[in-house]
Formats: sequence, structure tokens, C-alpha cells
Amino acid sequence: MSSTERRFVISLGCPDRTGIVSRVSGFLAEHGGWILEAGHHTDPTTGWFFTRQEVRADSLPFGLDELRERFAEVARELGEDAEWQIHDTAERRRAVLLVSKEGHCLHDLLGRIGSGELDVDLRAVIGNHPGLGPITEAHGVPFHHVPFGADPSAKAEAFDQVRELVEEHDPQAIVLARFMQVLPPELCRRWAGRAINIHHSFLPSFAGARPYHQAYERGVKLIGATCHYVTAELDAGPIIEQDVIRVDHTDDVPDMVRKGRDIEKLVLARGLRSHLEHRVLVHGKRTVVF
Repeated sequence: MSSTERRFVISLGCPDRTGIVSRVSGFLAEHGGWILEAGHHTDPTTGWFFTRQEVRADSLPFGLDELRERFAEVARELGEDAEWQIHDTAERRRAVLLVSKEGHCLHDLLGRIGSGELDVDLRAVIGNHPGLGPITEAHGVPFHHVPFGADPSAKAEAFDQVRELVEEHDPQAIVLARFMQVLPPELCRRWAGRAINIHHSFLPSFAGARPYHQAYERGVKLIGATCHYVTAELDAGPIIEQDVIRVDHTDDVPDMVRKGRDIEKLVLARGLRSHLEHRVLVHGKRTVVF
């Protein structure tokens, strides 16, 4: 079976009890659903159950809309507060990137997209500085320069323009690829569950500005990067992916920045892939990543 065949991805979170796996798999089996991948997890602290299932689309006798309608009945049986989604892999996911001056994350994502390693329709890149325009356009992606002034009113106008440019494409992912601007609360709410940030530290340590400088001052032996969903609370959104790299007493801040960039690229690519493949289930401030 080809890994590129059309699939329906079902994700569900609900209060845990016996029979959930049986009910979901039984529903699919009843209609001839061919399960290609299945993941399950119970959080004993919250008493919440999570599952993600991939089903061959051509094994079911109905399409996406009817699947959603029928599965809604199953979800209601499993709890009035059950949270669920069904996605179609035939729908190519759209993304918009927000950038600033540093281009290592942008370069990495453009390379992965261009080589086919990361399957996403990159609709646009928006930068508050113009320097990354040429490399973006060399990859055939539109670049929009939106300057940000220091004055609060000018910054508010800039964010209004960014919002219009982003929402023109209705993207499933809005990636802050070292954007270095704090999204206003309104945009955090509008883009909840879609806005993804890469922070250059292993959160919750060293949140905020100049984390490598903070790490150097503390004499840490590991530095890291964190890919997380954006919320109104700075650098505190649900975490999707993290990784670390070792440093020692001989490394100064520029060394840490250089080493950290490698981790940032890797963590962002992993986190974005998990998000685009609907592998991330958010519950409160925590995530389950299948």
C-alpha cells in the first residue's frame, strides 16, 4: 500500500472509560474501514483518553462529509465534551511563514518543501524586514514586506496588514520562523491551534528575549529549542516538539547561537510536520503527539 494513498485521519479526545477503542474500531469495521495506523493514550492525571486513526478513504462506502456526520454520533456516545476532528489527506495543507532578519529556519523549510520532504502548500512569506525576500522568491513563493515601527499605533497597523495577508490564504499553519515579534492577543485567539512558534530555548527555561545570553550566564551544559503553539501568554503555549544539544564552558554566546540554530531548524521542521499530519492533540496546556 502506498504511503501517499488518500486517507481519512480521525482524532478524538474524551473522558476515559472502558470500550472506547472497541467503539471506534467497531464503527470503522462496520463500514469496511481499513485502519492503516492507530494510536491510543490515556492520561491518568486528567482521566482523558486520546486516539488518532488513519483509515483508507477508498475502504469506506461514503465520503468525508458523511463520515463526519456518522462519527459525530459515536463521539456523542463517548461524552458530551468529547473533542474530535476528521481530516482528508487529499486536501493539501496550506501554510504562511512569518520571518524577520534571521533566515536559517526559512532556508531549511524552503529546502524541505522544495525537495518534497515536507508536503505543504507554502502560500506566502511575510517579513518585517526585506532581506529574506530574494531567497523566498527564488523558490517561487511570494514575499510581502510589512515594516514594523516602534510606535504602538504603527505596530498595530502592521499587524492588521499581516492579518489580512495571512487570512487571504486561510492557512492550516501560520509559522513564526524566528519572526521576533509578539503576536497581539487578538491574533493569538484568531489563530489558536494554527500559529506555531520556534523558540530558541528548551522551555520553560529562558523564556522571552535573548535566551542564549541567559543560558550562557547560567553556565548551562545543554541548550535547546521548542516548537509550540502561540498563545497570549508569551512562550507558554502547548509544546509540540523539543530537542537539545550539548555545550560546555568553552562555548561563548556566538557558539551557542551557532549550535542552537541547528536544533531550531530540526525542531521546527519536526513540529510543523506533526501539526500538518494532524498528529497533535491539545488538551489544556499539554499535548499528545502521535
